[in-house]
Amino acid sequence: MHIPDGYLSPATCATLGGVMLPIWYRAAAFLKKNMDFARVPFMAMGAVFVFLIMMFNIPVPGGTTAHATGAALIAIVLGPWAAVLSVSIALFIQALLFGDGGILAFGANAFNMAFIIPFIGYYCYKLLSRGAAAGSWRQVAAAGIAGYVAINVAALAAGIELGIQPLFFHTANGTPLYCPYGLSVTLPGMAIAHLTVGGFVEGGVTALALKYINAQSPELLIDNTTYDCKEV
Repeated sequence: MHIPDGYLSPATCATLGGVMLPIWYRAAAFLKKNMDFARVPFMAMGAVFVFLIMMFNIPVPGGTTAHATGAALIAIVLGPWAAVLSVSIALFIQALLFGDGGILAFGANAFNMAFIIPFIGYYCYKLLSRGAAAGSWRQVAAAGIAGYVAINVAALAAGIELGIQPLFFHTANGTPLYCPYGLSVTLPGMAIAHLTVGGFVEGGVTALALKYINAQSPELLIDNTTYDCKEV
C-alpha cells in the first residue's frame, strides 16, 4: 500500500498532494471547531497505533507483503476527520524517517490510507451498525466488515494510480518512465493481496480492537456524529 518514490510521475504526485491540501485544511478546521479538547490526546495515541501496526508486515501472494493500517478503527472511534490527521502524521513520519513510502508520493499515500480508508470505513460501519447495541456481535462484525471493505477500496485506488503510469508517462518508443506495470498487472496484484490477506488483517484488527475498547473504555465510543462530515 505504501507507494515508494519513482513509481508515480511528479504530475501524479502533485495532483494527489493538491487533492489532500484542502482535505487536511478542512480536517484541522473542523476538529478545531468541533472536537472536545479532552479527546485530542487520543488522536496522538491513534497516530502511534497506526504507526506501529503498519510495521507488522505479512507475506502475501506475489512475493510482497501487506499490513493493516488501523485507519478504519481510528475513524470509527474518533471520527473520520480525526483519522485523516492521525494517519497522515504517521505516514509522514514513516516516509521521512524510515523510507516507508516516498516523500514525493506522500500525498498519494495519504489519499489512499488517510482519506479513503477512514471515510469508507466510517460510513460503512455506521450503515452496518445502525441500531446495534454497544458491544454486540453485530457492532463488532460491522467494524470488521468496514475495515475489510475500506482497505480494499484503498488498494484499488493504489492499483489504479500505479497502473495508469505506463499509459500516460512513457518515452517515444513506449518505455514506461515510472511504474512499468499496467492496469492488467497492478489491479490483480493489489486485489489479490488485499482480498485474500490484507483485508482480513485490517478487518480482524478493527473488530478485535473495537471489542476491546467496548469492554475497557466504552466512553470512547459515545456516538461521534459531531465528528463526521455532516457540516461539509
